[in-house]
Amino acid sequence: MGRWSVPESVAERLDAGRSVPVPRTLLWVGFALVHGMLWWLAFTSSGWPLGDVEVVYLGWATDAASGVDVAGITTSFVYPVLALLPILASLAFGPDLYAATWLGLGTLLNAGAFALLIGRGRNRRGQVAAAWWLGFLLLLGPIALARIDAVTVPLAIAALLLVGTRPVWGTVLLTLAAWVKIWPVALAIALFVVSKDRWRVLAAAAGTSLAIVLVALGLGSRSNVLSFVSEQTNRGIQIESPVAGIWLWQAALGLPGSYLYFDRQIFTFQIIGTGTNVAIAAMTPLLALCVVAVLLLAWHTVRAGAEPAALFPPLALALVLILIVVNKVGSPQFTTWLAAPVILGLLVRGRAWRFPAVLGLVIAALTQVIYPHLYEFLLVADPVMVLVLTVRNALEGVLLGWTVWQIRMCGTPPERAGPARALPAPRLFLTLPPPAPLPPTPDQKE
Repeated sequence: MGRWSVPESVAERLDAGRSVPVPRTLLWVGFALVHGMLWWLAFTSSGWPLGDVEVVYLGWATDAASGVDVAGITTSFVYPVLALLPILASLAFGPDLYAATWLGLGTLLNAGAFALLIGRGRNRRGQVAAAWWLGFLLLLGPIALARIDAVTVPLAIAALLLVGTRPVWGTVLLTLAAWVKIWPVALAIALFVVSKDRWRVLAAAAGTSLAIVLVALGLGSRSNVLSFVSEQTNRGIQIESPVAGIWLWQAALGLPGSYLYFDRQIFTFQIIGTGTNVAIAAMTPLLALCVVAVLLLAWHTVRAGAEPAALFPPLALALVLILIVVNKVGSPQFTTWLAAPVILGLLVRGRAWRFPAVLGLVIAALTQVIYPHLYEFLLVADPVMVLVLTVRNALEGVLLGWTVWQIRMCGTPPERAGPARALPAPRLFLTLPPPAPLPPTPDQKE
């Protein structure tokens, strides 16, 4: 196994000897077509999907390049400090080409993760996951490339492909991604729970974080290196978050006391009404409580003898979904986070992950309908658009419930686990030699 043939380490044993009907060339043609479409949509769609890139990111980049203010160093920053690196890098060809450079950077990062995913072209599940990712990107639309999340998602996918054989390096990559935007920490926590090398994982994450903080402090950041924590906790209720639906429906039905407004400090649309201050104060503790509850459930299943490789995908997806569903902040780019854990599930569990794969595609499509194409209708609380948003958020809740159920089932004894346990899981995190090959079962003939 070559150094970069990581996808085979995830599922090759389950698919060894199977013919793969899809040539790698065809997948790369699909990659080019999908990303060409995303570029076209980014520049032509209504709703200004490149607004954050062309105004906010470019502003941060030019300020830092001119020495006026360096976000995360001399001033507070809404993102972790490493987010400044891609923001500055996109200024390489000048401010006039900033948006194109940003899209190019996101495309290159996706290409790297895509190459790892399809590997040498011998793994059917890797190719299925790659094809699913292309469909997901196309359905999600330009927001898949037009936000800082476009940097973190391919890094997270690459990290998940690495952790099976190189858990330390995979953890380092996840940690670097989390210092660009915080959400990949959910994947790192899931890895810590399931990995037999959990203390090496923790040491790698802590060491990488310490190095980043020390460098930032050396550059004079002082408390600004952690300013993203307070910047997030002080935010109001964003209109696309699930909890905002309570007041958004009041506005849509013309009931008094709820209205939308634009927060000029953080450039987001938020909603205010009776009880929103209580919700603002309660959401962060509630999010933490939900994370703890899921981790306790996962730890119980580990102690009950759950296969680590089978537990990792639903736990990773559950923690990511909690960050989306139980959050007062809600942005269309949050949907991009689903790609990494769903791809992991497709690699490890194959057909058993058809439900989250299909639901993820539906969620992506509804997200693109909401933003950027018809976002103006949501800003006036049009009832139809509020309904579309409500359905999208409800599907995320359904998917979260499914993942929690899957976590619970991982701890069920095999004789009671039902058909979902019939598909053998690869031994991602075990140091024992692989079991002797068994005759193929109907579930393996995919």
